[in-house]
Amino acid sequence: MELFDHHQTHVQGAPLAERMRPSRLDQMVGHEDVLGEGSFLRMAIERDAVPSLVLWGGPGTGKTTLGRVIATAADAVFEPFSAVLGGVKEVRAIIAAAKDRLRLGGRRTILFIDEIHRFNKAQQDALLPHVEDGTVTLIGATTENPSYELNSALISRARVVRLEPHEPESLAALMRRALEDRQAGLGELGVEAEDDVLESLARASDGDARRALTLLEHAAHHAHRVGQPLTQELAEASLSAPSLRHDRAGDAHYDVASAFIKSMRGSDPDAALYYMARMLEGGDDPLFLTRRMIIFASEDIGNADPRALSVAVEADRAFRVLGMPEGRIVLGQACTYLACAPKSNAAYKAIDAALASVRETGSLPVPDHLKSRPLKSESAYLYPHDHGGHVVQQHLPELLAGARFYVPKEAGYESHLRARLRAWRGEGEG
Repeated sequence: MELFDHHQTHVQGAPLAERMRPSRLDQMVGHEDVLGEGSFLRMAIERDAVPSLVLWGGPGTGKTTLGRVIATAADAVFEPFSAVLGGVKEVRAIIAAAKDRLRLGGRRTILFIDEIHRFNKAQQDALLPHVEDGTVTLIGATTENPSYELNSALISRARVVRLEPHEPESLAALMRRALEDRQAGLGELGVEAEDDVLESLARASDGDARRALTLLEHAAHHAHRVGQPLTQELAEASLSAPSLRHDRAGDAHYDVASAFIKSMRGSDPDAALYYMARMLEGGDDPLFLTRRMIIFASEDIGNADPRALSVAVEADRAFRVLGMPEGRIVLGQACTYLACAPKSNAAYKAIDAALASVRETGSLPVPDHLKSRPLKSESAYLYPHDHGGHVVQQHLPELLAGARFYVPKEAGYESHLRARLRAWRGEGEG
């Protein structure tokens, strides 16, 4: 699926990604879920009724391009603004100009705020009156989950549109078009490339159209200089390490971390290793991984394999001694052990159940025979070591007599604990 049709403006000396940027809706192909026939946004653009939007997507998914296309379709002024580089003073100037423009000529303004999640609460709140009274139509762009990063008041006044990373097939088609386009693309170079070469560049772009065109531009010029077709070898010479969609403090980080934990919980060591590698390659702190594995060892394995906690703790200690790159071996060993271990969350559920009971019932009286100084002489504490290591007596407060917080599962070593408790309590297996 092709992403764009021909761009009709050729800016001399501009990067290929800028030259190939579409300016009209009919030049854009792709994002069918968002811009396909009958979709909300396509109909809103065609009817000139686009509300304020928050465009949520990774780098190179077309957020700025879509904002420009909407402004062109509405014959509105496109005011780009960076939440990183600008401040309230600049926003006020844009709002003032938008008011004058609307009052004097009736022309609307699209205020496009890149990285809008970088605005603090006060800055976001300051936009609300101008969005509500129609002074500007706000289009915010963010790489982070708006539900976490934007004020609920702002979210309630804007429609969130998710732009997914481009598929490799789409990127390959885009690069093919750029190679053939003599006006805005690289057609004048006369460079030829096989489909598998473009597919390789597309995979290295990791869903980022801008990166795909940048890689193609470098590779095509290199091929032109040496007078050869664009081969796999020449393409690889133009590649650096793949640009992973990962941000140590962003949404991608939590998605991959979640997948890492859930893969271990699902006893899939291959997937767990893959997501661990994603985080390491993306620049995550390896000690974040060891902390997560320590938590996982108790929360998801618990007494089904008590050794798991020791493995995770020792992995943390060993990594602190070794560092990278040798420490990756320790991380891999711990990850595979935890993924393959029997699973039980009974201990995790038990402590939460006990805490909930304490919060509900408060400070219940301790049974007299368990106190350090029993009040009644007849309150005899039975010392378990004098009774074969186990004795039936009331340990919980009277109000909670018979409560069961810890319910062992039939998993690994915990099955032995389950059988032992049932025997002590005189409970059958039914």
